[in-house]
Amino acid sequence: MQLVITAVGPDNRGLADPIVHCVTELGANIAEIQMFDHDEESLFSMLTRIDLESSLFGQLHDSMREISTQSGLSIRTWSPTITARKPRLAICATYRQETPRAVLQAVREGTIQAEASVMISNRKACRCLAEEFDVPWFQIGDAEGNVDDERMIEICDEFEVDYIVLARYMRILPPSSVWKYAGGRIINLHHGLLPSFPGMRPYHDAFAVRMLTFGATCHFIVPELDAGNQILNQSTFAVPPGTSRDQIIQLGQEKNEPVCLVEGVRRVVAGEVQLHFNRVVATP
Repeated sequence: MQLVITAVGPDNRGLADPIVHCVTELGANIAEIQMFDHDEESLFSMLTRIDLESSLFGQLHDSMREISTQSGLSIRTWSPTITARKPRLAICATYRQETPRAVLQAVREGTIQAEASVMISNRKACRCLAEEFDVPWFQIGDAEGNVDDERMIEICDEFEVDYIVLARYMRILPPSSVWKYAGGRIINLHHGLLPSFPGMRPYHDAFAVRMLTFGATCHFIVPELDAGNQILNQSTFAVPPGTSRDQIIQLGQEKNEPVCLVEGVRRVVAGEVQLHFNRVVATP
């Protein structure tokens, strides 16, 4: 079985050694290793993707828990091969309801073969969706919308979430959160075409250079914001000359963005694609 091991914690020497030693002792084949030192935060992050006999998973899990206790690292062991149940989604939103509603509706209709396990937000605007679709709701933002990022991870751990879906969640996840759920487990909807229009105002930027084609991008999250090599799906729409910026934004938000996100999530949940060395590849 394929497994993804992530380890995040205070930077120190020799943190990778016990993890690598453990998986090799169990006879695992290491398919990918990535390690990062975030100097500004004194943060160590590591991802290891392995192939291991399924009968040894319990032993690996126990060993990782012991390494976590000894090293102080936050370690998670997860398999993208989910067979006995549906994949569990955490749907994160802020203000706009179109994209989270589209995901919830696609789950209900079976277009996305997954379970909407929890909704998380830094604002209360989308709580009505959680109530409508009978999904547990957690608000992790203060009165100004400032987020408790650690609480988000705690909730995802509690609900044993497989994929975090950022459905127009208007906050940037810190490196520690990204690497705790690294390996193709965080899916984002960016409301512009990458790599041409990154940032927070892609409609405005595209309109400013007189574009007549606009779009959205569904991609895996990696620490580099809107990096571009992790694209899962893109959808576009064209407008005639003279269309106002407000009309373009409305078309994008209400029509194009929901379609783009649903198809991207569907591809991941169906096992059609995965993230390997920060690039999207078709699953063998």
